[in-house]
This record gives sequence, structure tokens and C-alpha cells, in this order.
Amino acid sequence: MSTGKQLSTEIDANVPTAARMYDYYLGGKDNYAADRAAVAELDKVVPSTRRLALNNRRFLQRVVRTLTEDLGIRQFLDHGSGLPTQDNVHQVAQRLDPTAHVVYVDNDPMVLVHGRALLEQDERTTVIHADMRETDAIFAHADTRRLIDFSQPVAVLFNSVFHCIPDSDTNGPRAVIDRVVERLAPGSHLVMCQLVSEDAEVRAFVTDFMNQATQGHWGRVREPKDVESYFEGLDVLEPGLVEVSTWRPDTEVAPKQLTHEWIEFGGVGRVR
Repeated sequence: MSTGKQLSTEIDANVPTAARMYDYYLGGKDNYAADRAAVAELDKVVPSTRRLALNNRRFLQRVVRTLTEDLGIRQFLDHGSGLPTQDNVHQVAQRLDPTAHVVYVDNDPMVLVHGRALLEQDERTTVIHADMRETDAIFAHADTRRLIDFSQPVAVLFNSVFHCIPDSDTNGPRAVIDRVVERLAPGSHLVMCQLVSEDAEVRAFVTDFMNQATQGHWGRVREPKDVESYFEGLDVLEPGLVEVSTWRPDTEVAPKQLTHEWIEFGGVGRVR
């Protein structure tokens, strides 16, 4: 299934991207003035976003550790991986098992440049330039085929990315999930979360703001029930679908989301 769009390899510093805004929220340096200005405007309405981004990153690290250490997963396909930061998927997994294989997928050319530089000496990890909706191309890519054995369980990650794509019968989140699941062996796992809000005004504002800021390269803030529909047909791991800072926290005093005008909501589902 194709999106019908040719991915650009040019980096436009004047148009914010979700990946670079996220990088700025995490304290990274791979962002531009346009990204920082967009963050400042967004924070005026949803001031909890930095904490939200940090908690989402910690959720990802806990999930990868759980999948590797407790469930024996050794293959990871990370859609919309974003810019490299501390404790990436391959670092968490390979600390527990150095033989773990990771394929990162992102459509941001800056991610491609930085990711390939970081992973140049790592034969078990790679980054490919692709739209997360291009399931056929991602699964057929030479690097994916080299590193991932789809006859064995795989962890497929859609961590905080589905809000970046609009609803569509052929390329919306549900369609992407269906295409991925049909290619996976039983015992594979999907990690899925996205930005949600119960407040219709917040959903409308952030959706409009991000689409204008990124020149249409975004989707929408959804409701928790939308994310729940992503897991239909999967066995959801405990503690279920939750605000991600509460998914198997490391300690009872782990940082929590301070406000809830919008949250990261999701969990992990097992393929039957």
C-alpha cells in the first residue's frame, strides 16, 4: 500500500517537524528555531507537553526492557523512531542481549542522517527512510529483510506516532495496523500509544495548530476509545491501556503526568 508521495531528502529548517519538536522537549540539540518557536506556542495551551514527552520516552524504555527481558523478544521494528537520543531501543535491548536486532523507520531526512551516523558501526541496527504507512516497502526493504526474521516473534513499535497521520480507509492507523499484524508470527507484540484528550477544544486546537505548523504533515489528537480500537484482536498485556507513565512504573514514586489536558495513552498487545 503506497501513500503516493515521494519522500523528500531535503531538510527544511523553516518548517517544524514533530521529530525535532520532540527532540527539543527531551533536551536534545537536533532542532531549529522554527521547532522551538512551535513548542513555545504549543506550551501556552498545553503546558504539560514537556513532561508528557519525557514520560513517553520512559514508557518506551520500560516496554523494550520488558519485551526483551521478560518475553524473550530479540527483534524490533520501530516506526516513526524520531531523532536519536539517550537510551534508544537498540541500546536498551542490546544491554540485555547484544544479539538483539533493531530496524528504525522514519520519514524525516534529519533522522536518517543522524541515525546512520550513530549506527555506522552497529551491524545489528539500522535506520531506513520510509513513511510508516508504507508497510509493503518497509517489510520488503533489504535492511529489514537482513535483520528481521518475520517467521519469529517481532516487537513492532508505533510509539507516539499515530497522531501524526490522518484518518483514512487505506492509510489511517487501523489500516496500517491490519497490514502489519497479518505479516507477524504469533507471539509478536505491538506497542502503540498516541496523544489523546477528552477535551474537544484541546483536540481541535492542537490538531489545527500542528497541521498549520508542519504544513499538513500531521494527523489529529484522538480520544482514548480510538486507541482502544487499535488493539482489537490482540491480547493486551497488563496493566491494560493506560496513561503511559502508569504502565509498569519502575518505582511507586515514578514521575506522573501532572496535568491531563492531553495525555499519551496506550499499551502493548500480543498477536495471537
